[in-house]
Amino acid sequence: MDKIHRSRLFWITALLCFLSLFLFLGQSNFHTRGEPREALVAMAMLEEGNWTLPITNGTDIAYKPPLFHWAIASLSSITSGVNEYTSRMPSAIALTIMILAGFSFYAKRRGKEIAFLAAIITLTNFEVHRAGVACRVDMLLAALMVLALYALFQWTERKMKGIPWWGILCLSGAFLTKGPVGVVLPCAVVAVFAWIRGMGFLRICIRYIGVVLAACVLPSLWYIAAWKVGGDQFLTLVIEENVLRFLGKMTYASHENPWTYNVMTVITGFVPYTILLILSLFTLKYTPISSKPKEWWKKFVSYIQQMDDTRLFSLLSIVIMFVFYCIPKSKRSVYLLPIYPFIAYFIAEFIIYLVKNKSRSVNWYNATMCGLGLILTAVFVIVRCGFVPHTLFQGKRAAENLAYLNALETLPLSVGNLLIILTPFIIAILFFKWSNLIHPDIQKRQAIYGPIMAFALFFALDGVYQPAVLNVKSNKPIAERVKALAPEGNIYSYITIMAEGNRLHPFTLNYYLNNRVVPFIDFSPTEGYLFLGDREYEGFIEKYGETFVIEQLPDSRFKSNDNRDWMNIYHFKKTE
Repeated sequence: MDKIHRSRLFWITALLCFLSLFLFLGQSNFHTRGEPREALVAMAMLEEGNWTLPITNGTDIAYKPPLFHWAIASLSSITSGVNEYTSRMPSAIALTIMILAGFSFYAKRRGKEIAFLAAIITLTNFEVHRAGVACRVDMLLAALMVLALYALFQWTERKMKGIPWWGILCLSGAFLTKGPVGVVLPCAVVAVFAWIRGMGFLRICIRYIGVVLAACVLPSLWYIAAWKVGGDQFLTLVIEENVLRFLGKMTYASHENPWTYNVMTVITGFVPYTILLILSLFTLKYTPISSKPKEWWKKFVSYIQQMDDTRLFSLLSIVIMFVFYCIPKSKRSVYLLPIYPFIAYFIAEFIIYLVKNKSRSVNWYNATMCGLGLILTAVFVIVRCGFVPHTLFQGKRAAENLAYLNALETLPLSVGNLLIILTPFIIAILFFKWSNLIHPDIQKRQAIYGPIMAFALFFALDGVYQPAVLNVKSNKPIAERVKALAPEGNIYSYITIMAEGNRLHPFTLNYYLNNRVVPFIDFSPTEGYLFLGDREYEGFIEKYGETFVIEQLPDSRFKSNDNRDWMNIYHFKKTE
């Protein structure tokens, strides 16, 4: 009976992943530079037939190893080509596999209820969910690292006998996704765990050196092939991205932040569960902490020693990876994605603890989530009925905000859209009836209520609200206009400014123009169409004003998705 219930929870988890991640992947156009930058690499692979080191933006080689781009290109090759859906699909698949693997891992060792709760918390926190529906390498990297951690832990359970083939394969994949960090970190975590549990230091070193070397075999084949194609340019990029980034000595600024940045990103990244943790602070009973550091330390060491293996492994995964990512100057919220499934496990345990001890915080949290669902629906009704006065928006961003408002006011009310819009409302009202399908125990229903409401909120946001608003921001209509003016050949851009963490190119425009946008400076054209921003205009005129005649196209002004500069489209022709 227990296996049947575990199987049912597994398939419920799979269904929630499908509904949350796969239904709406293609609804939103690209509207930031990060997603089209990755999609362009896959597009170039298919167009050029070069799957080793393809060229994008006329001059660029990819900054990251190619596994993520191979996945996009492979999925796109069996469809009509690279699009928003196929570009985001590898992330959604990776997150689904990571969640289901986590459920199986914890169900076997900590029980199916905690495993199910941890899985849904992983799916429905802000940072992980965002990464799971985005065309970025980080979710695939996180999933492969977490899968490697699970596999290597299972290997230690077998006293490191045999060869952890699945772990090695996942490590190799992580290396091919974003470099050596994908191998180093999982091995370090499990090696420390094995050492704490009394396995011989020398034996651990020998076995894990073997694992690291084995995991480097497949990536080394690509690195050698890429070096033969890219030469010194490729080697320079590898050193900068993998060594200089860690040392904080890159040639350009790259997301430099203090260590407190990581603390804040985890706190904000775990929304909405951060709300529960804050509410619980007011209901828990606290015991005084000994003022003597030695006594406190002895109790802490004793607590660690008494931890079961699964909890200790999960704790080490959080601490070691978090501390590691605090060392480099370059810090981004997505770097910490591999620790989220393990934090989700502890949050699941904490929720179960609160429910068993009849803490009011769980009821407050459930009421808050219910309220958010009702408020979201009510706000949309108010907007859709035209009750929000347009005069409310003033200032520099008035036109932009009015465009967002108009998108919601004119949102088509099809049957599908109505069902999506009403999902948070329906679940908020009817949850206590249908949640019996998940578990008849009222306490366990209390525990799962908040995560299910979080799922409903993301479902409505991803399915209706975000696409309506975000598509207003996209530069896709601009690209379509240029495509009509110049159906073939290069389109040019003039950008000399460097941005933090990124060498600038019009990635969004280039994606929607099928990788036809190239740097004006490098190609020396005589005639064509040019993307030129306000910040670059004077510099361009000063340098090329006597050489070219340029004419701005009417109604061509737009804000770039890539550098947030106001840009215009110009036709240029070299003077005779």
